[in-house]
Amino acid sequence: MSPPDPAVDRAETQTLERGADRALVAAARHSGGRTAAILGCTVAAAAAALGEPAVLGHTLDLLLSGAPSGLTWTLLCAAVIAAEVVLDAVAARLTGEVDGRTTARLRRLGLARLLRTAPHHAARHASGETAARLTAHATEAGRVPAAAAHAVAALLPPIGAVAALFLIDVWTALAFLAGVPLLVLLLRAFARDTLTSVGRYQQVQLATAGRLQEALAGARTIAAAGSADRERARILARLPELGTEGRRMWQVYGGTTARSAALMPMLLYVVLAVGGIRLAAGAIGVGELLAAVRYAGLAAGVGAVTGGLAAVVRGRAAARRTAALLALPVLGHGGRELPEGGPGTLELRGVRVVRGGSTVLHDISLVIPGGSTVAVVGRSGAGKTLFAAVAGRLTDPDAGQVLLDGVPLREVTAEALRREVGYAFDRPVLLGDTVGEAIAFGAGGDPGRRAVRAAARAAGADLFVRRLPHGYGTRLAEAPLSGGEFQRLGLARVFCRAGRLLVLDDATSSLDTVTARQVERALAHEIRPGTRIVVAHRLSSAVRADLVVWLEDGRMRAAGTHGELWRQDPDYRAVFAAEEHADTEGKAATESATEEAATEAATEAATEAAAEAAR
Repeated sequence: MSPPDPAVDRAETQTLERGADRALVAAARHSGGRTAAILGCTVAAAAAALGEPAVLGHTLDLLLSGAPSGLTWTLLCAAVIAAEVVLDAVAARLTGEVDGRTTARLRRLGLARLLRTAPHHAARHASGETAARLTAHATEAGRVPAAAAHAVAALLPPIGAVAALFLIDVWTALAFLAGVPLLVLLLRAFARDTLTSVGRYQQVQLATAGRLQEALAGARTIAAAGSADRERARILARLPELGTEGRRMWQVYGGTTARSAALMPMLLYVVLAVGGIRLAAGAIGVGELLAAVRYAGLAAGVGAVTGGLAAVVRGRAAARRTAALLALPVLGHGGRELPEGGPGTLELRGVRVVRGGSTVLHDISLVIPGGSTVAVVGRSGAGKTLFAAVAGRLTDPDAGQVLLDGVPLREVTAEALRREVGYAFDRPVLLGDTVGEAIAFGAGGDPGRRAVRAAARAAGADLFVRRLPHGYGTRLAEAPLSGGEFQRLGLARVFCRAGRLLVLDDATSSLDTVTARQVERALAHEIRPGTRIVVAHRLSSAVRADLVVWLEDGRMRAAGTHGELWRQDPDYRAVFAAEEHADTEGKAATESATEEAATEAATEAATEAAAEAAR
C-alpha cells in the first residue's frame, strides 16, 4: 500500500475548506434579511456609541459654561444612550434567530446529503462522528453569519474612534496610534493560534464520539466479555489529549485577552497624559478631553473584535467538519418510469465496481429472466453483498450498467425504484414506534392493517407478534426480540411492499430450517410474483433456485443450475463444505426429486402443526 500523497491531502483539505465556506455563505443567504438586519442594528449601535462621547463632551462644555442649550443636549445624550441599548437588544434577539435558522439549515443539508448518498459512502464516517458533525459542530458553524456581522460592526468603533481622535487633537491621536501595531499583532496571532487549536480539539472530539457510539452499539458484547473497564479506558484514552487541546484553546483566548487588558490601560493612560498636557496648554477643553478618553477606550476595543473573530474562527473550523457530509457524492436519479406490468428482467452489462483503488467486482455480464429466483453464492469476500447492492441500486457500478425491464436503473425515478425494488438484510434496522409501523415502513402510503398482517404471516412473524403484550401495537423499544425475530420482521417489511424485484441479502441466516422453508414457500406462492435475488449461504437456497450465480474473488466464475454446477465442479461443492452434511444433502437434493418432495411435505406438516399448537 503506497503512502498518502501530501499534495493530494492538501488539495482535499483545500477543497473541503472551500466547500465549508460555500455552505456557510449559502446558509447566510437563507437568513439574509435577518443577517442584514443584525448588521444594520449593530452598525447603528456602533454609530450611536461613536456619537456618544462627542455629545457627552459637548454637553459637559455647555453645562460648565452655563449655556441655555445644555438641557437640550442632555436630552440628546439620553436619546443616544437609549438608542444604543435598544439597538443592541434587537441585534441580540435577531442573533438568536439567525443562529437557530442557520444551524437547522446546515443540519438539514448534511442529513439530506447523508441520506441521498450510497450506503458505502455514508459508512466513511462512524455514526458517533456523524452525530457530532450534525449536532455540536453544526451548532458552532451556525453562529458564523451573525458572528461575522457582529465582527464587522465591531470594527467600526475602533476605526471611527481613531478618526474622531484626529478631529479632536492630532497629538492625542498620534499617542494612541503608537500602540496600534501591538494590537494588530495580537489579533493576527490570535486568529492563527485559535484556528489551529480549535481544529485539533474538534478532531479529537470526533474520534471520542465515534468510540462511544461503537461501545453503545456493542453493549451486549462488552457485557458478555466482561471488558467494560477496558472499553471505558479505550473510549477515554484520548481524554487527556482533549483536555490538553481544550486548555490550549482557552489559553490562546485568555492570553490574548490578558495582553489586550494590559495594553489598553497603558494606551488610555498615554492618551490621558497627552490630553492633560494639551488641556493645560489650552489647546483642548475639558469636554474634548473627556471625549478623547472615551474615544481612546473605543479605539482600544480589541476585546469585542477578538470575541467576534474567535466565534468566526471556531465556526469555520466546525463548518469544515460538517462540510465533510456535504461533500458526499449524491446517488442521483432519472425521470423515467419502469414499464407497466414488467416481469422484472434484470440485466447486468459489464458491471465493474472499484473500492479504494482496487476492483472488487470484475466485468460481470448477466441476464436474469423475470420471475426467476437467483441464488448468489461464493466464499466470504467473494463480492456477494456488493453484487446485491448493485442489482437494486444501493450503489452504482464504476463501469457498465444495470437494467430492469430494459430501463437503466440510473434513469429510473427514486419513487419508482424504491417502489419496485425491495431489500431485506441479515441485520435489519427497524424504524417506527410500534411493530406494526416497522412492518409498514417504506415508500408510498399506509399499506393497511390487513396487508401488514399478511406480510407478517408470510415471514413467519405473525404468531410471535400476536404474543407480544400489545400485538402489532407493541412499542419496538418494549418488544423482546431475538435475532431471528428481527430478521422475520425485516422480511415482513419487504413482503408488505413487494415489487417486481426482491433482494434478500442473507436475510434468512438467523432463521431455523422450518421458518426458512416457510419463507421460501411464501416467496413462491404468496408474495407478488417477481424476480428474487437471494444471497445464499445455505445449500438449500441454492438447491431451490432457478439459477445459481457463483462468485469468486469478485468475478462470476459460473452461472447455471445447482445440479449442473454440483456435478461438474468440485470447487463449487467446496463452497458449501462448511455446512454440516453438505455433500449428502446436495446429492439428495440434486439426484432424488422424490425424496425432495417427501421432505417438503414433512416440513409443511410440521409448520402447520406448530401453528395449530400455538393457536
